[in-house]
Amino acid sequence: MDRRANTPANAGVNLDPAFALRIADLFRDHNRALVAFLQCRLNSLSDAQEVAQEAYVRLVTMDKPEQVDSLRAYLFRVASNLAVDRLRARQVRAEHPVDAPDEDLHLAPIPERHVHATAQLQELYKALRELPAKTGRAFVMHVIDGCEISVIARAMKISERMVRYHVANALAHCRARVDEPEMP
Repeated sequence: MDRRANTPANAGVNLDPAFALRIADLFRDHNRALVAFLQCRLNSLSDAQEVAQEAYVRLVTMDKPEQVDSLRAYLFRVASNLAVDRLRARQVRAEHPVDAPDEDLHLAPIPERHVHATAQLQELYKALRELPAKTGRAFVMHVIDGCEISVIARAMKISERMVRYHVANALAHCRARVDEPEMP
């Protein structure tokens, strides 16, 4: 009896000799293509090699390999899914670096920030209501709705220059109202 079959490191590994030969053939015939495929997706040879290795491990440790029609297709699908996971993890690390100091340490706790932001939003709404109708409409269409100046000009039947004028005036008015210090 092979002692390795009972070790925790080999737990769950299908040691069927015929299946092992199929995996070896798959590796020999398709590993270069798999790594190239992954390298295109990940833009990194080392990441591609790691993902390919993990895909083979998943293939070797699967419960019912006889249910898979095409091991090659299954291998590439598993590798593709692992590559997507790797790219997502990269994106998360890029957006939230572990070594970066927390920039929000100087900010007030969330409930206080929420109250302050809500108050600012109310001031902004009040400032928008004080504007002339055309100025407020141009500002909302451009800044909030994200419409292009040319689209706003056509919708409001005014020149693009007038749209820019209205948006600039609204922006200046809103900034002045939201940023002005409170009087005791």
